[in-house]
Amino acid sequence: MCLAIPAKVVELNYPEATVAIGGVARRARMDLLPDVSVGDYVIVHAGFAIQKLDEKEALKTLRLLSEIAGHQGPEDP
Repeated sequence: MCLAIPAKVVELNYPEATVAIGGVARRARMDLLPDVSVGDYVIVHAGFAIQKLDEKEALKTLRLLSEIAGHQGPEDP
């Protein structure tokens, strides 16, 4: 299964950017999003930003992912 994660653009040196995902900084390519700016939220998949996302939706998605992760235990598949 593949998962795309919302991330906030914190530094931009097009076509690369530093994005924050859960407090961790990662590098991501912005080739598919020429109009991205610092402060924007993007969906990152396999090191590439594939879509811009509004802040409200990004935070909601991150909250849901955190809840899912919190419910996983040793007995969960």
